[in-house]
Amino acid sequence: MSQRALDAAVDAARAAGRIALKYFRGGFEVAKKPDDTPVTPADREAEQAIVEILGRAFPDCGVLGEEFGGRGTKEVRWIIDPIDGTKNFVRGIGIWATLIALEERGEVTVGVIHNPVTAELYTARRGAGAFLNGERIRVSDVAELGRAFFVHAGLGIVRKGGHWDGFARLIDTTDRQRGFGDYMGYGLVAEGKAEIYAELDLKPWDLAAPKILVEEAGGRFTDFAGRPTIYTGTALATNGRLHDAALALLSP
Repeated sequence: MSQRALDAAVDAARAAGRIALKYFRGGFEVAKKPDDTPVTPADREAEQAIVEILGRAFPDCGVLGEEFGGRGTKEVRWIIDPIDGTKNFVRGIGIWATLIALEERGEVTVGVIHNPVTAELYTARRGAGAFLNGERIRVSDVAELGRAFFVHAGLGIVRKGGHWDGFARLIDTTDRQRGFGDYMGYGLVAEGKAEIYAELDLKPWDLAAPKILVEEAGGRFTDFAGRPTIYTGTALATNGRLHDAALALLSP
């Protein structure tokens, strides 16, 4: 099923991208969700389009989406973030993407990340490698923290979340640090352009597609405790060689 699932996810991501791009270039109203994060008509319309396309292709699969929640079976389900990076989207910054993953019995087996602004399409399926616009991508072979490029998302939340000291240790030990955030950090690690990406305050739909992308590119993905899960709210993605060292620096 995985190639057919990947093809369907690509179709759905492209359709969602067309919808979101129209709003991004045009204009839209921004509302606040109960957790104080922004939501736009683009988020909702894009997710509806994804669910319709995937529902036609795979009527028996369940769905877990950021905007409309979960329905159907949890055994085999699509995990969807229609616009990862809504705050960038709202401010007119072109760093956002549609994320779609297939989870089968707790294991992510297919992932698609599509940024329609940059025309980037990342694809991965279990055992078949990771690709950017059809070209195979791989993590870097940097093996020393002192040569590593450390990417993070936002720093305010790191302090609030009690991980400031760990991040400070990573900053002190690595060669270069930048905050790109959202899907982009995982893409940079998977492409071998950065070695370490850490972020927190995350939901499963933020992480399902990035997890398989990083893993299929030869890297490692865990939470801050070293567990390969998308359900605990923290994420560390690395080129693999530096994973244990990064975990050790992060842990209190």
